[in-house]
Amino acid sequence: MDATPLASRRAALDVLMACLDKGQPLDDALGRHTGFAALDPRDRAFVRLLLATTLRRLGEIEEVLDGLVEKPLEGANAAGAQALRLGAAQLLFLGTPAHAAVDTSVRLVEDAGLHHLKGLVNAVLRRIARDGAALLGDRDPARLNTPVWLWESWAAAYGEEATRAIAAAHLIEAPLDLTTRTDTDFWAGQLEAEKLPTGTLRRTGGGHITELPGFAEGAWWVQDAAATLPARLLGDIAGKRVADLCAAPGGKTMQLCAAGANVTAVDISGRRMVRVGENLARSGLTAELVTADAGKWTPPEKFDALLLDAPCSGTGTLRRHPDIAWLKEEEDVARLTLTQDRLLVRAADLLKPGGTLVYAVCSLQEDEGPARVEALLGRDKRLSRVPVQPVELPGLESAITKDGDIRTLPSMWAERGGIDGFYIARLTL
Repeated sequence: MDATPLASRRAALDVLMACLDKGQPLDDALGRHTGFAALDPRDRAFVRLLLATTLRRLGEIEEVLDGLVEKPLEGANAAGAQALRLGAAQLLFLGTPAHAAVDTSVRLVEDAGLHHLKGLVNAVLRRIARDGAALLGDRDPARLNTPVWLWESWAAAYGEEATRAIAAAHLIEAPLDLTTRTDTDFWAGQLEAEKLPTGTLRRTGGGHITELPGFAEGAWWVQDAAATLPARLLGDIAGKRVADLCAAPGGKTMQLCAAGANVTAVDISGRRMVRVGENLARSGLTAELVTADAGKWTPPEKFDALLLDAPCSGTGTLRRHPDIAWLKEEEDVARLTLTQDRLLVRAADLLKPGGTLVYAVCSLQEDEGPARVEALLGRDKRLSRVPVQPVELPGLESAITKDGDIRTLPSMWAERGGIDGFYIARLTL
C-alpha cells in the first residue's frame, strides 16, 4: 500500500485520539503532531477535512457503529474505536472508495498492535460500504450530532425551530472570512470574494491561505464576520486609548489598530501573545503587547474604550471547531461564568468616565451572555447599556435583541454560508 494515504490517516487517528480520548482541542492536537506537519499541503488538507467531518457527524457515526459493534471498544482498544469512526466518516460522508477506507483502517489497527480487531474493523466497514445509505436511514442529523445538554439549553433560549436551524448550520463547513486592513473593494476583486454587508470578505473557493493574494503583505487576516462586530461597536476610535483584553489571536487588536486607535493588547498566554505580535508585524500594525491576567492587570492610566472578548465555551463556533461539541460540558460553562464576571468587573474599573466597554463571547449559552451583563449592571450602577442601532448592523438587523444587544446565530445568513454565534453588549461608564 502507498505510504502517503496511510501516513495521513495515521496522523488523523493520532489527533482524533488526542482530541476525544485525552480532551485536547483539535487545533492544539494538530499543532503538536509532528507527522501532520511533515505531510504535504494536499494531505494536510485531507486530514483536516477527515477530522472535521468525523467530529461534525460523530453522533450519526456512533448510531451506525453502535448497531454493528456489540461491545464498546474502550481502554486498550480505544484506537480501534477511533479507526472505525474515521473509516465510517470516509464511507458515509466523504465518498472515499471502499477499498481505500477499509484497507487503511485495517492497517491502522494492525499498526496499533490491535491485531485481534482486524477482522472486526474489516467486517464492519465493508458492511457500511455496502449498506451505508440504508444504515443512515431517516435518522435526524441535526439532533444526533448535537449533545443533549446543548440542544436542551438552546431550545430553552431560542426555541425548538431555531435550535434545529442552528444544529443544521453546524453540519456545513464554514467559508473563509477575511478582514482587510484597507481597500476592501480592491481586495474583494483580487480574492474573488463576496463583500458582506458588514464589510467582511467571504471566500467560498479553495486554496491555501498563505498563497492567496495579499497574505504576505498582511493586507488581510482571517476572522469570522461575527467576530468583527465587537470592535465595530466602539465607533470612531482614531487617536483614542483602547484596551483589547484577552486579545489572542489578535484579529480584534488588528481591527482596532487599523481604525487608528492607540491599542494595548492584553492576554494571559505568552505563547498566544507571540502569535498576536507576529500577526501585527505581518500587517504592518503596532500595538503595546502585555502578557498578564487581565483580571489582575493594573495599567498606568485608564482607557477611553475597552473591548473584552472573554474566555467562553465557544459553542457559537462549532461550524469551525466541531470538537467543542464533544469536549465541553455544562460544568465548563458554570466555571467560565466566574471568570467572565471577574473580567467584567475589572474591565469597568479600567475605563475613564464616559468610556465605552464592549463585552463579547463566541458562545450560544445564555449564562455566558446576557446573564453576565445583567449581573454586572446590577452590581455596578455607574454603567449603563448603549443599545445597538440597526444602521450599525447592516444586513444583520434581526440579530439586535430587545435590549439592544447583539445575538448572532449560526443559522443567520444561511444563504451566504452562515455566521458564528456571538453575544455582544455595549456599555458606557
